[in-house]
Amino acid sequence: MIADASQPKAVRMSGSPVLDEQESVEVFDEALFSTLDIVLLGALLLAAGWWLLRRNKQENLPAPTKSYSIQPTAYTALVPSENSFIKKLKTSGRSLVVFYGSQTGTGEEFAGRLAKEGIRYRMKGMVADPEECDMEELVNMKSIPNSLAVFCLATYGEGDPTDNAMEFVDWLKNGDADLNGLNYAVFGLGNKTYEHYNEVAIYVDHRLEQLGATRVFELGLGDDDANIEDDFITWKDKFWPAVCDFFGIEGAGEDVSIRQYKLTEHVDALPEKVYTGEIARLHSYKNQRSPYDAKNPYLAPVKVNRELHGPTSERSCMHIEFDIEGSTMRYEAGDHLAVYPVNNSELVNKIGEVCQVDLDTVITLTNTDEESTKKHPFPCPCSYRTALTHYLDITSNPRTHVLKELAEYCSDQADKDKLKLMASTTPEGKALYQQWITQENRNIVHILEDIPSLKPPLDHLCELLPRLQCRYYSISSSPKLHPTTIHITAVVVEYKTPTGRINRGVTTTWLKEKHPSDPPCLVPIFVRKSQFRLPTRPATPVIMVGPGTGLAPFRGFIQERDIARKEGKEVGDTILYFGCRRRHEDYLYKEELEEFEKNGTLKLHTAFSREQAQKEYVTHLLENNKEEIWSVIGEKNGHIYICGDARNMARDVHNILVKVVMERGKMTEMEATAFIKKMDTQKRYSSDVWS
Repeated sequence: MIADASQPKAVRMSGSPVLDEQESVEVFDEALFSTLDIVLLGALLLAAGWWLLRRNKQENLPAPTKSYSIQPTAYTALVPSENSFIKKLKTSGRSLVVFYGSQTGTGEEFAGRLAKEGIRYRMKGMVADPEECDMEELVNMKSIPNSLAVFCLATYGEGDPTDNAMEFVDWLKNGDADLNGLNYAVFGLGNKTYEHYNEVAIYVDHRLEQLGATRVFELGLGDDDANIEDDFITWKDKFWPAVCDFFGIEGAGEDVSIRQYKLTEHVDALPEKVYTGEIARLHSYKNQRSPYDAKNPYLAPVKVNRELHGPTSERSCMHIEFDIEGSTMRYEAGDHLAVYPVNNSELVNKIGEVCQVDLDTVITLTNTDEESTKKHPFPCPCSYRTALTHYLDITSNPRTHVLKELAEYCSDQADKDKLKLMASTTPEGKALYQQWITQENRNIVHILEDIPSLKPPLDHLCELLPRLQCRYYSISSSPKLHPTTIHITAVVVEYKTPTGRINRGVTTTWLKEKHPSDPPCLVPIFVRKSQFRLPTRPATPVIMVGPGTGLAPFRGFIQERDIARKEGKEVGDTILYFGCRRRHEDYLYKEELEEFEKNGTLKLHTAFSREQAQKEYVTHLLENNKEEIWSVIGEKNGHIYICGDARNMARDVHNILVKVVMERGKMTEMEATAFIKKMDTQKRYSSDVWS
């Protein structure tokens, strides 16, 4: 999540004289001006002079600039002239700009790949963050011959733009700029398990055309639920020939690997000048300053870390409480907590061994493109060990462009050919990538182990690997009951791959070892605001559907409703549908929920899928309680909340609700679907789901 980038507001200065046109002037017969008149006139002239002087001073001040996301080693906002992407394109002889809207880094990565490839097609490219650009300048793109703007835009949340693209999308929606002469293409990043699939990219593609821009190539849609890498390279391989046709370019130049960053090794680096894991500001973990956000997380002590599963469970689920007392951090029930993880030291050491590098060597990687706003791929200078531990993703499946560049470092021709094949867009290459990388779940460490002739320079590997992202967890507490702690509920991820290896979740494996101690175990966190909220009136009834860890946000909701009831307020029905495998193994917060049910706060429906021959899930319970559901959503104007698996559970619940509305509300399927859609618009139907 990116820090709020609201524009400075214009402020009326107190004390500025304002002349009221309706004021009448009294006229005296005796003399044209009395002594009092002269005194008053002089005072008015002095005040007017003071006001004019003050206004001129204000007019000479520089215009308010946009706020900017902090780059790793630069902390001052750019001056307006440096904020002009048109000026950068012109001064550096470029004609291609690739904008990205990215929440997890994939959109930015795709943008970088397109800009880098442009050189093959005689189009020198530049990557740009729309949050750091005057996007109104798109009207001036036509002043650059054969220019092209590409937009790699992710859809996030409930069909929303990413934080860094929000201002740009608002400008498109609310403005009517003349974009004649702007040549453009759009690639969207989405997930088909969510209702608002690629909504942002679809809108931007259509809106740019509405405003007069020329679409150079068809909209591309990537599905992260399937294979977004395959979607991207398939689109990209048709995109470039279309660009060549449009601009009359003869064809691709030589496919050469071009390094984006140059390496500097620091022999006598002063420790106080070296990053050790900070996200942006050097020493921010030693000198903590609020406000805390994605660029400035708070180091929270772990106050509680206890197991929620029973002793017979083969899995593990943690209840963790972070101490935020004195931090000025605020949260609400339904918000998300972001946690910055740390990579496993064994995996880090393996990379160092294969690359035969001293991991404590301090380095700086500097962008060879001096016009780029991204001077370094991660905070520099730092050691290789810090980069691999805190800044780089070493556990996800590498994308095809990484394999393509690594192939050059294989001493065995067969190994080189294999990596090149997987990086290609041929049917054989795609099939091999799908099987060897995706299905067999290999990360960069596994690839280095399984291709022994591959010995890449570690600095190039650091350039190619994506940034390690923070992980988000639904907060499972209410600040009304726990104002100085934030609770999360997290299943420890651990599974065996087809190659026989054990893969472990980066964040949950790391958190599992964090327990209350003296000195305390510290975890970098920040709160991300959510739209997942209880109704403002406690009297409004609610239904919550949350199997497994989908229960997490509802624990906070129930705590709030319980407090309201104890305060004597009228509280509507609070109904929970919870499911797990077995009541003695993975029934989360069993005692708490049963106590809430006993004291009248909660009406509880539970499904234990493995306790009988015929599996029973929360969806079965919902189908058996249609009358109760209709009473809440159809008769009492209540709210329904869903948290958990987007692919199956959330979709099934939606279909059941449509069926309930059809049967109990006496509506057609179309009318029932529209009824649920209206609930969604009214914020009465809310989802917090993941795939």
